[in-house]
Amino acid sequence: MSGFFTNGAILPQSGGFALIVLALMAAEYLFHKVNHMDSHDAGETAASLAIAAGNKIIGALTASLAAVPAILIHQHRLLDIPMQGVAAWAALFLAVEFCYFLHHLAMHKVRWLWATHAVHHSATRLNLSAAVRLGWGGPLTGGLLFYLPLVALGFPPLAVFGVLGAGLAYQFFLHLARPPHLGPLEWVLNTPRHHAVHHASNPSVIDRNFGGVLIVFDRLFGTFAEAPDDEPLSFGVAGATSSRNPLAIVVREWIALFRDARRTPGLGGKLRVLFGPPG
Repeated sequence: MSGFFTNGAILPQSGGFALIVLALMAAEYLFHKVNHMDSHDAGETAASLAIAAGNKIIGALTASLAAVPAILIHQHRLLDIPMQGVAAWAALFLAVEFCYFLHHLAMHKVRWLWATHAVHHSATRLNLSAAVRLGWGGPLTGGLLFYLPLVALGFPPLAVFGVLGAGLAYQFFLHLARPPHLGPLEWVLNTPRHHAVHHASNPSVIDRNFGGVLIVFDRLFGTFAEAPDDEPLSFGVAGATSSRNPLAIVVREWIALFRDARRTPGLGGKLRVLFGPPG
């Protein structure tokens, strides 16, 4: 499987893709700088780039390990689903979107998964550099499990993770510092405006808008929210102090998780700490 896993998904690993991402981040920064818009913090952006580099290295080193379960399950699949025609790809796209919605929801509701995902939410400035601030080793901590049922059903692993990777590439553009209004598309697609709400730590809209490319599952299951009219959006992990130290950002939630588990008596109590909700 070409690409590297991040938070349970894969992104393209080619140098060309990385150069495009860097160019777009630089263009956004220069545009806001020229127009005197306060959208970036140099130290925070540097931390995001360092975290992204670590994510890419670890993803490359562990991609084979993460691929093993998918290969084994594919050998015992229930069906052979041929990826020929629009209908098969449309069905896979919707299935991957639903699995991503469940995975993303779980990353906010299960502390074990949140320990990795919190890295992405730690940026206090929402811009394209925050899009690459991703925790390390997500697939090895359980993120892959949400997509294996599609492989077990009979979808080819490369197709499943290819669609997932394309969805994550789309999500890079959801982190624009100045999100535009996309009109009727806002009803169906996950847009920069919707994703800004997802990143917000305002109590009125926290833990909302979990969609990937689509926003329809949030609308169906009651997790959708618009930005509040009476207050600006605040970003960062609620209740946490911000940091510009990349390693501290990556390991902070894991250290807190294991510290709380160690201090909690009884096996049942420890399991509730590890797999209960964050906070």
